Amino acid sequence: MPSKTKFHFTGICGTAMGAVAAAMQQRGFTVTGSDANVYPPMSDFLRQQGITLSEGYREENIPADTDVVVIGNAISRGNPEAEAALDRKLLYQSLPEVMKEYFLRGKRNLVVSGTHGKTTTASMLAWLLRHAGRNPGFMIGGLPNNLGCGAHFADSEFNVLEGDEYDTAFFDKRSKFLHYLPECVVINNIEFDHADIYNSLDEIKLSFRRLLNIVPRGGRAFINGDDPNSLDAAAGAPCPVTRVGFAETCGLQIENPKYETNRSSFTLGGVAYSIRMTGEFNVRNAAMAAAAAGLAGLGADEIRAGLEAFDGVARRQELRGEVNGIKVIDDFAHHPTAIRLAIGSLRQSYPGARLWVLFEPRSNTTRRAVFQHELAVALATADFAIVAAIPDLHKIPPHDRLDPQQLAADIGRHGGHGWYLSGIDEIVQKVKDSARPGDVIAVLTNGGFGGIHQKLLDALNHELVD
Repeated sequence: MPSKTKFHFTGICGTAMGAVAAAMQQRGFTVTGSDANVYPPMSDFLRQQGITLSEGYREENIPADTDVVVIGNAISRGNPEAEAALDRKLLYQSLPEVMKEYFLRGKRNLVVSGTHGKTTTASMLAWLLRHAGRNPGFMIGGLPNNLGCGAHFADSEFNVLEGDEYDTAFFDKRSKFLHYLPECVVINNIEFDHADIYNSLDEIKLSFRRLLNIVPRGGRAFINGDDPNSLDAAAGAPCPVTRVGFAETCGLQIENPKYETNRSSFTLGGVAYSIRMTGEFNVRNAAMAAAAAGLAGLGADEIRAGLEAFDGVARRQELRGEVNGIKVIDDFAHHPTAIRLAIGSLRQSYPGARLWVLFEPRSNTTRRAVFQHELAVALATADFAIVAAIPDLHKIPPHDRLDPQQLAADIGRHGGHGWYLSGIDEIVQKVKDSARPGDVIAVLTNGGFGGIHQKLLDALNHELVD
């Protein structure tokens, strides 16, 4: 059977899809692609690689001589190109399948998973390897400031992969991370999430058990030794398992944590480390990254120097601007636990400041009622919390929807001050009328929130309340 040389990517402008498409073009494959929205910088990057792009999905976008159609995770039945691949009986694969066969097989793959912290931990680990001269490939669901991009495949023995438990494609409902051929697995924590595809926490833990089931005997899993769900998922795992955490039962114990305004330090296995980030959760992330880096062969001095030089991840407590003493922070937190931890970290970074949280319930889980109570408890730890309208509400069954007005009322009942304001202009006006110098305004969303960050900065620049 002749080798496959011609690939068409449906949904090519996603970060991971674009990175893999470009890497395949660089390796001599012929690559074409399409997406609903083709725009810079990804479109420019792909065209510079010599890839032919089509805007919009049409059957004729798939060349007649295509060997494989790579179908992105966001593509569903009814998409003209997905239907064409089925009708024409073409070979179609998911992105994780293509990654496995062309980039991961035979490599040392370090997979970072868990409900929270996997983007930061994977970014730290990839940076540790790069800083130490190991030139890893990586695929991360964010933008690490040190690395300049979220995905890159190198001619290296190492790959660092953010391991997502979300499903693979419309035709493959297994978790993406089951395709990643892990030598090393990190499990930061396990909580209920992705309510659109999982019905219970037990279903999620089963997916993590399946991940540990494919780690070879010569590999290793590093799990959160303080998290009962992670311990449960790892019970009976066939691979070596090391617990990482604060408990004395952990094989790698985090000790002597110290939290300053812009820095945290700790010891792991008796070795001292420091990071230019705040909060217990970032110490946990750094400890996991250090543990995995040690498995990859880095020494303590290499790990220490890399952690010290780590600059964080875009949209993780990123200062977007400051106007007359009022700071606007961008953060990705959207799960109740992540929100609570983010607020706690902001308290450490800006002691004494009044903290505003502007929350857009945008993820498939937070648009649902499953965390109605937990979101209120988390948001009440801020001084002021504003809940925005739920995007694409029509996609959630009426009986299953989060009630944002009730959420705002419940924030007050839990000791905070909460408002439900449906429009971005209303939110900006409320903050403009009430904020004062020294306040910190944290925007929590996993989307763009209508460009509210810059709108806040522009509005605050015009008028302040004394």
